[in-house]
Amino acid sequence: MIRSYLPSFGSVRLQVFLLGVVALLLALNLLVMSLRSAISTAEESTAPEVLSDFPLPGSISLCDESIPLENRRVLEMLDREFTIAVWDRAQVFLWLKRAGRYFPYIEAKLSEVGMPDDLKYMAVAESALITDIKSRKRAVGLWQFMSRTGRRYGLRKDRTLDERLDFEQSTEAAINYLRRLHDEFGNWTLTLAAYNCGDAFLKREIRKQKVKDFYRLDLPLETERYVFRITAIKIIMENPRQYGFSLSPEQVYPPNWYDSVPVKISSRLNLTDLALALDTDFKILKELNPQFRRNYVPKGKHQIKVPPGFGPKVVVALQKLGKGESREKEDISESHYVVRKGDTLGRIATRTGVSLATLRELNGINGSTIWAGQKLRLTP
Repeated sequence: MIRSYLPSFGSVRLQVFLLGVVALLLALNLLVMSLRSAISTAEESTAPEVLSDFPLPGSISLCDESIPLENRRVLEMLDREFTIAVWDRAQVFLWLKRAGRYFPYIEAKLSEVGMPDDLKYMAVAESALITDIKSRKRAVGLWQFMSRTGRRYGLRKDRTLDERLDFEQSTEAAINYLRRLHDEFGNWTLTLAAYNCGDAFLKREIRKQKVKDFYRLDLPLETERYVFRITAIKIIMENPRQYGFSLSPEQVYPPNWYDSVPVKISSRLNLTDLALALDTDFKILKELNPQFRRNYVPKGKHQIKVPPGFGPKVVVALQKLGKGESREKEDISESHYVVRKGDTLGRIATRTGVSLATLRELNGINGSTIWAGQKLRLTP
């Protein structure tokens, strides 16, 4: 009998079946591996970005006064304000943009009176350089004056007028206020603290605690954070690229240009009528003169801002509208100027065209102290 070495039919079917099972297992294994790879890739793509914190500089000063970073609490308080500010990316970009509009004027005014340039960062801490901002405590404007303090420094406020909203006037008032506080407290750190919490309160705390060092005084948290916030703003805005901020010159907001005209209004002047007489828009005049709370200029003496080159037109417009003169003859003549409440030498120099140096020389003024009612010589 001949023996067959070929597998039986049943054996062939078994082998085919087993081969199929193996192929299926291999396919499943490849599928599992592919799924695992896809899941791993997806997890990697959705994993949060790893961020590195920005370190504080090794030494820091504010208004040329060194900050004692060796004091651990001081270091941590500053680090808190710095970290909050530097990671508020949109806000910092807006600070940098608005600084181009407002810093040049503030810097010039601080330089005129010999005050530290760092004080400009107060305006950022107070208002984020938003000129019409209002707080829950009813502080208003770039420097956040309360109405009572504003009036003390020459800023008028009533139903029709709020000069705290005027950038130039409020800046000069803030400089006068800061200068007085510095004369009283003797250093800039305490001056900033007093601006925030009030000079009377700060004097009481100094007497009670028998300490005249801001970093050793126990003050309200808001006041302590205020000084450190100003410092943090300075650190960032002095070196924005170091902290990841870059702006082209075109992205920085330019200063607002305008003519500022002193006027004496005999009766209230409708801003729409003035705009039509000047061949401009009500909206433009309103935005240039936010201190006028209604749609008119109230009776009295004011500085009206108009588009560049429109200054000479104001005289004709007022005569046409029968609303008074554009020059304050009783305050300004060719030979003298009578100081009004809220005036500074810088403002008088701008209004009269006489330089600061000449004003000081003609009137024997060594610093910048003047008073309401004082008669200043304008010519030899």
